[in-house]
Amino acid sequence: MNGEEEFFDAVTGFDSDNSSGEFSEANQKVTGMIDLDTSKNNRIGKIGERPSQENGIQKHRTSLPAPMFSRSDFSVWTILKKCVGLELSKITMPIAFNEPLSFLQRITEYMEHVYLIHRASCQPQPLERMQSVAAFAVSAVASQWERTGKPFNPLLGETYELIREDLGFRFISEQVSHHPPISAFHSEGLNHDFLFHGSIYPKLKFWGKSVEAEPRGTITLELLKHNEAYTWTNPTCCVHNVIIGKLWIEQYGTVEILNHRTGHKCVLHFKPCGLFGKELHKVEGHIQDKNKKKLFMIYGKWTECLWGIDPVSYESFKKQERRGDHLRKAKLDEDSGKADSDVADDVPVGQETVQVIPGSKLLWRINTRPPNSAQMYNFTSFTVSLNELETGMEKTLPPTDCRLRPDIRGMENGNMDLASQEKERLEEKQREARRERAKEETEWQTR
Repeated sequence: MNGEEEFFDAVTGFDSDNSSGEFSEANQKVTGMIDLDTSKNNRIGKIGERPSQENGIQKHRTSLPAPMFSRSDFSVWTILKKCVGLELSKITMPIAFNEPLSFLQRITEYMEHVYLIHRASCQPQPLERMQSVAAFAVSAVASQWERTGKPFNPLLGETYELIREDLGFRFISEQVSHHPPISAFHSEGLNHDFLFHGSIYPKLKFWGKSVEAEPRGTITLELLKHNEAYTWTNPTCCVHNVIIGKLWIEQYGTVEILNHRTGHKCVLHFKPCGLFGKELHKVEGHIQDKNKKKLFMIYGKWTECLWGIDPVSYESFKKQERRGDHLRKAKLDEDSGKADSDVADDVPVGQETVQVIPGSKLLWRINTRPPNSAQMYNFTSFTVSLNELETGMEKTLPPTDCRLRPDIRGMENGNMDLASQEKERLEEKQREARRERAKEETEWQTR
């Protein structure tokens, strides 16, 4: 059995030993009249067969079919108290933790601000290109702001494909390993201006009151016109108050972006929250040449915007700022020694906006979220469209595509009981397939 058939069996409930080939009743309820005949797998090239839109512009949905499920009365401590310090990918989590997207679709959110890549490709100088690439690297994690839901773990062999002609890219991803969980992706510009690819291996750990996601795996951006390759790894993401209190997110760690052709490097520091939340969401860094000379300073917030300025102006401003800080030295936090047991981490009150240094250049600003975002798992407008299944798409998508998963579809439609049942069924089907491979001593083959 090849990888696609095995995934297909898991999702549809179809048993390869059953010659009748009937779908499970539960799956029929979720997907309706969707035809999952593998012979109709025409892949990515035939997306254009969908009904044409007015003026030739493809319009995407602006809301989910049902509002998000409330987690307010859901206790997770009974599950998580045994998991302190363990890797969460090996633990079955209740569906109330989830959002109606696969992790493969979550990766696709890197592309929301793809215009920054197109802009980098058009820049004549390597310093200017690095500025746009740095802005893209920061924008790629911006969608995680206030996103406290966990995406569904992709099934082994699961895929996701997307073409956005309006944004100028195509994207494909595949779950290539289950233990450890590895997601591979590849994107390219429709004008052949870039390639963007990599593999992600998120290391999730529970630390008593928080869940930390440490990204493993290198991301590569190739600007084809300039024969340049840039590589980096995303910062660590942490969700606080998973047991009690209001959930909140921070990103921290150092991201280094290297231009392998010219030797230019951008070093970005995603600041941890710090005392009184003063550093919450802040990003600071610089671009240096191959001789480590600082050429350009970068600052801002990954939740809002990114600015840049020359080093001399930056240092002059910082000196004045430090002089002011010295005059109003803050006293130590009286509650810093409080017990760490059942007390929630206070949600930091972030600064209202980024203080812009005179003479700075705006590198990137986040897109405004739709007004109903809070009822839609805090999705952006781009994210809302990712699980959309338009008329005719089922004839062109492979049966491995995550849009066809009945558990994600059930959750999106507000049917939590069915979504939970389907999630358990798919996970058990995957475990059974793994046992069969072990028994037969066969290796999984990626597609």
